[in-house]
Formats: sequence, structure tokens, C-alpha cells
Amino acid sequence: MKFKKILTIGLSESSLSADYWKKIDALASKRISLAKEDSNIKTQLKDTDCLLVNPFAFKVEKEHIDAAHGLKYIGVISTAYGKVDYNYAATKNIAVCNIPGYSTEAVAELAFGVVLEHIRELERAKRQVKAGDYSESTFFNTSEIMSKKFGILGLGKIGSRVAELAKAFGADVYYWSKNRKKEQEDKGIKYVEVEKLLSMCDFISLHLAFTNDTRSFINDARIKKIKHGAMLLNLAPNELVDFEALDKRLSNGDIWYIADHTDEMTPEQIKLLSKHKNCILYPPIGYTTKEATIAKQEIFVSNIEGFIKGNPINKVN
Repeated sequence: MKFKKILTIGLSESSLSADYWKKIDALASKRISLAKEDSNIKTQLKDTDCLLVNPFAFKVEKEHIDAAHGLKYIGVISTAYGKVDYNYAATKNIAVCNIPGYSTEAVAELAFGVVLEHIRELERAKRQVKAGDYSESTFFNTSEIMSKKFGILGLGKIGSRVAELAKAFGADVYYWSKNRKKEQEDKGIKYVEVEKLLSMCDFISLHLAFTNDTRSFINDARIKKIKHGAMLLNLAPNELVDFEALDKRLSNGDIWYIADHTDEMTPEQIKLLSKHKNCILYPPIGYTTKEATIAKQEIFVSNIEGFIKGNPINKVN
């Protein structure tokens, strides 16, 4: 079996290496690639049976699914799939597949990289030495992870790895997830309700998938409950956080917010958060390691191959 036509939206040739594009091209009679703002998207969808999308560039809604009368498969080149109407796709017997787990180690390690950079003031230390000052006298108020309360919201693959690393640092680790994780609790990771976790933890790390149910999960009421002096770390989609409510809390100067995914923020959102000294923003570098890049491409193409063989993998609907 081959697809008649693969349509890609928001994917440039640099999104995959040439070898993986060759594998994809071997799975269809033809491939058409469009930019996210192309006016011909609905026209091209009419005879498309395989749609490959970058969900951070293009949102697949009901109208797009209805326009693609023969659509059988939607491949999402990310772990997040909330910007695809996967439930509606299911009613049309269209498989939606994502790529979970490819960046687990990369994101988990980055989480502790940015935490350590902040609590040990590493950037300031580097600037100081470059300026010719080699004294440690102003660094005695830095802190450690050990013995702190470390909270994790979402104990999937990445959240579980963050929990393991936090435990290795000697933190007292707590979590909330949609479903209890007994295997993690057996390792000493303690389950608590969301509001309690927010109010008691020194570090709070977000690792929820973005879906309709998790939009603005960290809402105004929950932001108000965050412990004084805590760090809220978000290496997950921005849609999990109510930015207006966060702006108000950051104005108090009593919590820290550290996040990446700035490529998904609007200029207004960047401006809103950047004015706060207690907000640190990074480019979306969580998944950019060499190892994660290879895994991402491998899973993305394997999903398509699996569907063609009648054995869909990583299907979310």
C-alpha cells in the first residue's frame, strides 16, 4: 500500500534529513509541501490521504478535516497534539499519531540545567570572571536542590524522568497526574492534589500534554496558590498557563517563572513576560540535542510506515 498524496504543512525540507524525506517519498505517489499561511491549503487537502503537520505552525481543525474527503492519516511531528482536532478525526476514522518519548532525556536534563543555572547564579558568575573579578564573596546566598520540595505536574515519560533526577539530587519529590502512578510511588514519589503541590513545593515543573482539558491548567486560582519564593518551570506548551494571571503574580516579585517555547509566543506575550526580572525565557531548546533529533525523525517516519502496514503506532485517538 502507498498513499496517493502526502501533504505537509509547516514542515520545511530542513525539518527532516534527506534520508528521512526519501523514506517518506517512498510511501506515496507524490508529496506536496505548503507553508502554514498558504492560501491553497484547503484545495490541496481535497485529494490528500496523508497529512503531515508541524502543530506549532498549523492548527488542524474540523474545517480542514472536512475538506480532505479521503484523509486517512495525520502525522504530528511533535509530542504535543492538542492543536489537531483528534477527537473529530476519530469520528472520520482518521488516525492521528504523535511522537512521544523522543526528547525525554533532553528535556529532563534541560530542566535541571536551567534550575541549576538560576539557583547557583552561574550566568552572573561567568560574567564576573570575564570582568576580572574572581571573588566568591557574593555567592553565599545561592541554594541547593537537595532537601527541597520538588513538584511535578504530569508524570508521563518526561515527568517521570524529571522525578527520577530530582530524587537523585536528594529532593523530596511530589507529583500530580491524571492517573496515579503506583510504580513511581513505590520509588518514593509522593502523590498530592494540584493545589497542595503548588502551595508546598519550592520547585514546580510542568510536564502536561496540551489538550482541551489542560488549556490554562495553571489558571488564576492556581497561580495564586504557588508558594512564596517558588520557581515555576514550564518546558511544556505555553497554553498550559494563563499568562494574564501569571503577569499579575510575577508583578508581586515573589515567584520565578522559567520557560522555553518562546517561538510559540506572540510578541504581546513576550513583552508581557519579559518586563519581569523574575521571568527567564529561553528559545525552544529542550528537544534540540543530536540524540533527540535522530529519535524524532525515526519515530515520525516509523509511525507512517506502521500505519501503511496496518499496524499504527503512537495513535492518540
